[in-house]
Amino acid sequence: MSVPPTPGSSGPADEGDRADEKPVRKRGSAPGRLARSVASGVLAVLTCVLVPVALLATWVHDIALDTDRYVSTVSPLVTEPAVQDAAVRRITDAVAVRVDGTQAAGDISDWLASQGLPPRAAAAVRMLGPQLDSAVDQAVTRVVTRVVHSEAFADVWTSANRAAHSAVVHALTGQGRGAVGVDEGTVTLDVGTAVDRVKNELVDAGLTPAGKIPEVDRQLVLFHSDQLAKIRKGAHLLDVVGNWFPVLVVVIGTAAVLLARRRRRALARTALGAAFACLVVAIGLVVARRYYLDHLPPQIQSRAAAAAVFDTLLRFLRVSLRTAVVLGVVIALGAYLVGPGRLPVAVRRAGERTADSAASWAHTHQVGAGRVGVWAQAYRRWITLGALLVVALVFALWNHPTVLTILLLVLILLAVLALIALLAAAGRVAGNAESADGHGRGAD
Repeated sequence: MSVPPTPGSSGPADEGDRADEKPVRKRGSAPGRLARSVASGVLAVLTCVLVPVALLATWVHDIALDTDRYVSTVSPLVTEPAVQDAAVRRITDAVAVRVDGTQAAGDISDWLASQGLPPRAAAAVRMLGPQLDSAVDQAVTRVVTRVVHSEAFADVWTSANRAAHSAVVHALTGQGRGAVGVDEGTVTLDVGTAVDRVKNELVDAGLTPAGKIPEVDRQLVLFHSDQLAKIRKGAHLLDVVGNWFPVLVVVIGTAAVLLARRRRRALARTALGAAFACLVVAIGLVVARRYYLDHLPPQIQSRAAAAAVFDTLLRFLRVSLRTAVVLGVVIALGAYLVGPGRLPVAVRRAGERTADSAASWAHTHQVGAGRVGVWAQAYRRWITLGALLVVALVFALWNHPTVLTILLLVLILLAVLALIALLAAAGRVAGNAESADGHGRGAD
């Protein structure tokens, strides 16, 4: 006696066919699943490694080719006390080498003696040489300090860097020249304009010998690295791929998540891995900074100035790394909170209960969402997905986002999700009330 197949089930013949087909499907699908898992894992690891590299490429590209961003990066250096002090010392030394108070006192003494001044008086004038030399040095230092700390010097600094933006290209690729230059691993600042201004102010103040100051070495060494040649090669490569590298990394990461069997878990792991990689690079920058400052070559006139230049040039890279770390943690946390774990489920249920309570209270006070609530309840998943996409698009189009940008967008997203949940709850409460009214009328 045969048992007829139940609705939705297959007959004996079909069962035999399926029994024959199942092993074939398993043999065909198991390698496919394994290949997808391996490909997803490889792409995820590659994404984690390439995220900090992409940030480095973007930093090099922006610093090297974006004039406005370069100027905004180096402009604060002119107000750095360490850089100002180094510039004052370098310019003062350059001027003081040519203005010798002792020699000037001797010349004055000889001239006065030739005009009939008694020898003892002429000798007394000659003895004023050290005091005159000290007075000249003090006057030069005051004038140099006033020039370096003036707005005019800041304007000269900004204008020179904007007009000679090729200096940064030279620093990273070895091409070009400007106010900041590089020669065999040494980064120098040309203070020639400041020396000329100091010379003019000294002459205007009555120190006429300053007018005879000839051309002197006006290079202030700010940075030195024996590995700069290797850095230039890497910078050139990163500059070439700087425009497309971040997009490529996003595509690789997306492919890693889509190929994974458990996409939510893959997203969380990839995000955390990328955050960890950026954290490692950030720690590496701290170690590199300490090592560099502890091994400064003799060419560096000021350790504090070298530290200021190092920190200023890497400031945006550090901000990008911190932003990537926070973004990775936020994405991983979001992927966890939408999962089936006890804590995520408890959090979501608490949110739903809160929204239902608020909607019920509003309904009893004749406040409702109307059709908007019903629509939000019916299409809640798509509305939520749309909100996520909009926030992601805003972040992608944000010019150089920071940690504050991420926190702001997260707060906005949470507010939007809360509003969606409240509207959907209002739609549910209204629907339940209408159903209760309908049942009541039917019973009557």
